[in-house]
Amino acid sequence: MKEIVTAHGRVEAEWWGPSPDTAPTIVLLHEGLGCVALWRDVPAKLQEATGLGVLAYSRFGYGGSDPIQLPRSMSYMHDEALHVLPEILDRTGIRKAILIGHSDGGSIAAIHAGGTQAPRLLGVAMMAAHFFVEDLNVAAIAQIKETYRNGDLRRRLARYHTDVDGAFNGWTDAWLDPRFKTFDITGYLEAIRIPILGLQGSDDPYGSDEQLHVLNRHATAPTKTLIIPGARHAPHLEAPEPTLSSLIAFVQDVTA
Repeated sequence: MKEIVTAHGRVEAEWWGPSPDTAPTIVLLHEGLGCVALWRDVPAKLQEATGLGVLAYSRFGYGGSDPIQLPRSMSYMHDEALHVLPEILDRTGIRKAILIGHSDGGSIAAIHAGGTQAPRLLGVAMMAAHFFVEDLNVAAIAQIKETYRNGDLRRRLARYHTDVDGAFNGWTDAWLDPRFKTFDITGYLEAIRIPILGLQGSDDPYGSDEQLHVLNRHATAPTKTLIIPGARHAPHLEAPEPTLSSLIAFVQDVTA
């Protein structure tokens, strides 16, 4: 495991495949409880299938990256997308990038793509991303908070996060704050100028199909959306074959 030192602190990171000097780079943006390790074998499979470089990093407060001060700001995804991610891309020398984001990471990818319109971006793929807040989303997070308190979720997550309570509470407390109900990034979707892929599990407890309907209504760039049968909130892990096939085809299209 490597690290990237930024003006905001140190993040753990891992790289697969060629350097950004020789090929475009797939940049993976993890979910609200994710980190580098929780991508499991997805980065290696993407690298092998596409021949491109793949970068995954743990956002501040996750994995082995530097901790954050709680509570998180209600604009934490905007802060990541518009300030931290651009520095990560600069510090790693990435010249051409394809963003693949999962859940919170998908929302961050959308904000970055629409908010920066950076010339180095070739495409943006979003799995189970949140473009607005749904009641079922909030209810699912409230339920997982109870599981964390009373079940074995904390023990399982502690294998991956140095500050597991900070990672978990930073995410759940932000989403369960009444102020967060105004979260809406549909305006960023309209501003994206590169190809878009939206994926969602058919049985996702954290978001309904309306998330993809909103993406299709607001996106002005070429957009493809797909429901992954049998998958819940992590289609790349729960239905890897159709999910990775869609991601690989998308990456190959935007780098052709």
